[in-house]
Amino acid sequence: MIGVSGHDPIEGRTKAHEKGLYPAPLSAGRSRNMQANRRTDTKPEVVLRSALHRLGYRYRKDFLLRLPENVRVRPDIVFTARRVAVFVDGCFWHVCPQHGRQPTTNEWYWTPKLQRNMERDRRADLALAEAGWNVVRIWEHESLEDALVMVREALP
Repeated sequence: MIGVSGHDPIEGRTKAHEKGLYPAPLSAGRSRNMQANRRTDTKPEVVLRSALHRLGYRYRKDFLLRLPENVRVRPDIVFTARRVAVFVDGCFWHVCPQHGRQPTTNEWYWTPKLQRNMERDRRADLALAEAGWNVVRIWEHESLEDALVMVREALP
């Protein structure tokens, strides 16, 4: 974006992939594909939220929980009064045992990143449990009926 003075604020910056922080995109199409991945409001998450809402449940979405020892967790669906945190995990990003696969390109980047994602998930589960929360983790491939059963069973 060009500023009022005509100065390009981005000009002269080194891109993160040029610094070796992450791999350069293989193509413009791949770059668009990766940029389209959402952190919130994924299709499985929206479908589950809609079904819960139709059943009369009220919740917070993408709600930041501040736990003891400065731990911050952001579940996809949060029942604050009932202390239930629901995560809808993608098979690739969270390494589903059924559908997760090891990347074949740029393994030096993806393998540690996916490992960090799994470790972060375990830390979040532990911190929430220690703070008295029930944690529900649902894989994106699970049926809506199964997901609803898991959430309803966790709600007191």
